[in-house]
Amino acid sequence: MKIEVMVHDITDLDEPIDCIVNAANETLLGGGGVDGAIHRAAGPELLEECRKLGGCRPGEAKATKAYRLKQNHIIHTVGPIYKLCKEIAPEILRRCYQNSLELADQLGCKVIAFPSIATGIYGYPVEEAAEICAKTVASYQSKSLEMAYLCVLPHETRNLEVYKRAFAKYVSK
Repeated sequence: MKIEVMVHDITDLDEPIDCIVNAANETLLGGGGVDGAIHRAAGPELLEECRKLGGCRPGEAKATKAYRLKQNHIIHTVGPIYKLCKEIAPEILRRCYQNSLELADQLGCKVIAFPSIATGIYGYPVEEAAEICAKTVASYQSKSLEMAYLCVLPHETRNLEVYKRAFAKYVSK
């Protein structure tokens, strides 16, 4: 699987992408940051579908339609709140990426785009999160996925080099 790290708003990607990953909260009913942006861009139908899912536990992943977005699916995953669970946070974050990749495979997706999960309001240190993301995504043996994007928000460009360095360790040239 090819991997690219880029600065981009995940809700406005021009590349042909089958699914985007939402860094959601446990209710799946929208919130701030990436979660709120995805809910606003997808429209009210997303909220209606998410209400039927019964929430999502940290580390799990659930899929919905993408509605008004260009993609076919949104995979919602809940990262760890770092200060509340530092000891188990790495495993929860690893499972966010792993379970999202597995669900994308089950859906037959060829291209997936991730945000930087849990590094915003959930307070996960970017350097540690980038390492977990890179190691998990780069080592994933996919059935259908051919490409993965890691999208760093335009106002967080300092994180771009952090993720690029992390992926450089695990992605063979």
